[in-house]
Amino acid sequence: MTGQIKGIHHVTAICGDPQKNVDFYCGVLGLRFIKRTVNYDDPHTYHLYYGDAAGTPGSAITFFSWPQAPRGRVGIGQFHAVAFSVPVDALSFWKERLESRGISVKGPIARYMENYLSFRDPDGITLELVGRDKPSDHFVPWVTKEIGEDVAIRGFDGVTLVVDRYDRTLDFLNQPLQFRFLAEEDGSMRYVVDYDVPASIVDVQAHAERSIGRYGVGTVHHVAFGVRDESVQAEVRERTMQSGANVSPVMNRTYFRSIYFREPGGALIEMATMGPGFDADEPREELGRKLCLPDSLEYLRAELERELPALRIPWE
Repeated sequence: MTGQIKGIHHVTAICGDPQKNVDFYCGVLGLRFIKRTVNYDDPHTYHLYYGDAAGTPGSAITFFSWPQAPRGRVGIGQFHAVAFSVPVDALSFWKERLESRGISVKGPIARYMENYLSFRDPDGITLELVGRDKPSDHFVPWVTKEIGEDVAIRGFDGVTLVVDRYDRTLDFLNQPLQFRFLAEEDGSMRYVVDYDVPASIVDVQAHAERSIGRYGVGTVHHVAFGVRDESVQAEVRERTMQSGANVSPVMNRTYFRSIYFREPGGALIEMATMGPGFDADEPREELGRKLCLPDSLEYLRAELERELPALRIPWE
């Protein structure tokens, strides 16, 4: 049954200095700071979320902040690039804005009949802005003092996955995940969740000569795709297990329920439910203003509020 997966839900990466991360994703890219919480498995470190005005699934890029961690190595078995969608007429605005802040920008680059800008965040993660003639109205642009609705980021466009060989990963995307092949260009295979679903592109590239990637600062940790609810998640989990993948139990992440597994090329994938949503523990108009903790970690609140560095949010 197609349509079970709803496109990218969120992307999680690893950063060093949390304030530099906030300054870039809020102050430069103009995303909304939608959640300050902690890594549930490492609660003395931040987990920071940025997205559109409503915290819509498909707009949220999140970061584990590990200032003392070594730099990662980008390689095989990793998502190498994260692409956001913007109106096509906004590319010149973004090129000028980024370069005025000393950020090296490549492009516009023509790929799959679309124009891209490519650049890196402060930790070295490759980001792209894709110009769309008709940006999806699925997302709610976050408007700042410097970034108007006409140029604001709309949400994700897609991600690029690098593996050592195509066959196993492409078979896995086809079944059990039921992605659809869209096009091929210069050795890149483009798959989509569905033709009309926003934030659903996965470009797969095979580079057998590359080294295997290593997690660390400046790498993408995992990409999460959305599923409607836990019943659909259970169906996807069963199909994925039948394919031979080792799939985690369902985990409660407060804002969604998640399962995790690796595709055959080694990249970590999450399947996250669309709800309860980022307003599950604070009103939508106040997203990101306080430290949010799951009930299981509330006993650490006083300690964490003392230890975690204060964050200044641009525009506030």
